[in-house]
Amino acid sequence: MKIGNIVVGQSGGPTSAINASLAGVFQAAKDLGAEKIYGMRHGIEGILKEEFINLSQTLGSDSKVQLLKITPSSALGSCRYKLPKVEKDEQTYQKIFDILKKYDISHFFYIGGNDSMDTIQKLSSYGARIGSNITFIGIPKTIDNDLPLTDHTPGYGSAAKYIAAATKEVIYDASVYPFPAVTIMEIMGRDAGWLTAASSLSRGEDCDGPDLIYLPERPFDVEQFVDNVKEKMSQKYAVVIAVSEGLRDATGTYICDSLASKKVDAFGHRQLECTGKALTNMLEVLHCKTRAIELNTLQRCAAHILSKTDIDESFQSGYEGVLAASKGETGKMVTFHRISNTPYQLEYRLSDINLIANQQRSVPGKYITKGGTDVSDSIREYIEPLIQGEYTPQYKNGVPSYFRF
Repeated sequence: MKIGNIVVGQSGGPTSAINASLAGVFQAAKDLGAEKIYGMRHGIEGILKEEFINLSQTLGSDSKVQLLKITPSSALGSCRYKLPKVEKDEQTYQKIFDILKKYDISHFFYIGGNDSMDTIQKLSSYGARIGSNITFIGIPKTIDNDLPLTDHTPGYGSAAKYIAAATKEVIYDASVYPFPAVTIMEIMGRDAGWLTAASSLSRGEDCDGPDLIYLPERPFDVEQFVDNVKEKMSQKYAVVIAVSEGLRDATGTYICDSLASKKVDAFGHRQLECTGKALTNMLEVLHCKTRAIELNTLQRCAAHILSKTDIDESFQSGYEGVLAASKGETGKMVTFHRISNTPYQLEYRLSDINLIANQQRSVPGKYITKGGTDVSDSIREYIEPLIQGEYTPQYKNGVPSYFRF
């Protein structure tokens, strides 16, 4: 089965696995005999500016594809560009489709999260409206793990693996001094607590794990928080707490509002930061040493501690997307469906983009303890299969070496 020319782009925040999906798209297109395989620079903005990379030339060897697969961040570049509603600006859509026609594009692939799926939804809808034969397929990507209709998302497993390891290291570091101290780890995830929940995987025979875990799925009570910390400090010297960056109080106000910037991106998303620092300020009444650790972007692209399961699934999701497009599927996103935990088995399917774009999947209540200060043991069964295995980076002069266009 041979397919026509394709174009692929990456959008939103970078991850350790987004290039594995790009490698999967490229490999499938190559295997199916695509004549031209284009990469768009900086997402949809690259289409509008006609900034393309001929991937057929730059990824000409298997060794380059394999190196790309384990390279962190978005090799093609990214963007936070929100397509306008077609009713307000049809010219933008006409321009995009004119450019796609100019390059004889048959299949369009976009690797990204919630906002990227908004782009796929709008383009596939407009394509159907004008009778275009171009297919539009979304390839999932987000460390936040908050896309609906899929068991999990590419990028989450590697980020969760990093967080579990970093949490254990922080706990070991915090435990050496015999005086009261509180360490708060601020973890990404926006309004979903999947990443913060992964801190619980640090628990084992060699580590007790975080003393408290707070997810944004539960309203945050400041007074109760201080009381909870007091109780923990009565039991031990070093208290370590994992918190989601998107914690809000009962009124819906972000805990970080007192310190963070309130600027928003094109999709209306706040840059959430300083939640950990805000919480340490609240603990001044305890008169003890406090420290806020903001993992920030470190957790997104930690390619030195990749999950092999995550990278392999990310690659396959890109491959499956091309196979689907070659059969005429459009307006869909590749989704993961877990068959079993032991042994861990996965099935790739397609889901309607209209049911995914601009939607969010939160951590179910069954995974959060009654008091909202921890996660249940059962969440380990969900996360643990996703962090299995490792890929060792290619080293040069003692540091990892990666692919770059």
